[in-house]
Amino acid sequence: MNLSESFGMALTAIRMNKMRSTLTLLGIIIGVMTIIAMQSLITGLRNSVTSELSVLTSNVFQVQKYPPVGNYDRREYRNRKDLTRKDADAVRQFATAVEAVGAEVWEFGQEIQHADKKTPPTITLAGGTPEFLQNNGYVMQRGRFLTEMDVDYSRNVAIIGVDVLNELFPYSDPMGKEIKIHGERFLVVGLLEEMGDVLGNTRDNRAIIPITRFEKIFGKERSINITVKAKSPELFDTAMNQTIGILRASRKVEPGRENDFEIRTNDMLIDFFDNMTKYVRIVAIAIASISLIVAGVGIMNIMLVSVTERTREIGIRKAIGAKRRDILWQFMVEAVVLSQVGGVVGILLGILIGKVVEMSAPVPAAIPTGTVILGLLFCSVVGIVFGVYPATKASKLEPIHALRYE
Repeated sequence: MNLSESFGMALTAIRMNKMRSTLTLLGIIIGVMTIIAMQSLITGLRNSVTSELSVLTSNVFQVQKYPPVGNYDRREYRNRKDLTRKDADAVRQFATAVEAVGAEVWEFGQEIQHADKKTPPTITLAGGTPEFLQNNGYVMQRGRFLTEMDVDYSRNVAIIGVDVLNELFPYSDPMGKEIKIHGERFLVVGLLEEMGDVLGNTRDNRAIIPITRFEKIFGKERSINITVKAKSPELFDTAMNQTIGILRASRKVEPGRENDFEIRTNDMLIDFFDNMTKYVRIVAIAIASISLIVAGVGIMNIMLVSVTERTREIGIRKAIGAKRRDILWQFMVEAVVLSQVGGVVGILLGILIGKVVEMSAPVPAAIPTGTVILGLLFCSVVGIVFGVYPATKASKLEPIHALRYE
């Protein structure tokens, strides 16, 4: 008997016992569906994190006082010296592998006014240097960005994001118009291109002013962030090591002591996301494994019943020349096909769940091709492992005894 005949007989056996086969396959369907749905959402989120959460542009890393991500006790780091513009100047002056060094500081929950209009108090205000634009991946839509003169003379100029534009200037050009930030008047000199949302958080509710003007409004008693762009990908590690060495010297960190500042890169954000989702993956795999084992036991049970019901058929086939390996092969193929049908249904339902969640929530989904292939292979393994005993039992039946079976 060839493979196509065995496959056809297996499908026929499934069709003849639809209800029994469906109940048997529930375990496989649930297990595969769970892991495909979870992997679909996690893969989609990771792709989104990789492409959008990378706040820093290529070859850029950031230096800050506190760790960028993770659970930590803020009090541990509170006694560190603040990072200052002098630290940024030192890196700019002495780091030879560096192309651009920016200094920035942030204030959240601000309200911006123009005439009788005002934004909700949700605007993120940044004080920056000219390097802010390229180091943070922003692009100008109109107007200009900050200049060295703006910073040196603490000019009251501002660059706004699309959300601010829509709130204050829905039907007019903002260039050259005045806005009020924290009680001070600023001249709008630039508009940023739309950046969109990152995991539900918009990057367009921004306004950027010179860091010197920011410090005059909110005070200098706060730590800044320093963004550093390496000259090339090959010099990234060199630029990072140079920056660490320069900052340790400028901040007088004694040899042997840990850095009193933190380095943040895009890879760190991705690693943090992977660590966050690691336990979700483990739980999904555990649920799927239990379901598949239960399903495997069900497949063994239904195959044993099938062997009993088809004892006379086995006897007839052996009597007319079927060999033991033919019977073994037939029942093994049937067990594998049974498990694969459940696997395919589970994969389709898992993908469907991922798409439904994607449509109803701001959570992207992606078909995890590797997981789909692995799921089908694992279903085959389940069919083989739990189909061996029934297939072996069927192949060992004596023709005479099988023909006499009622």
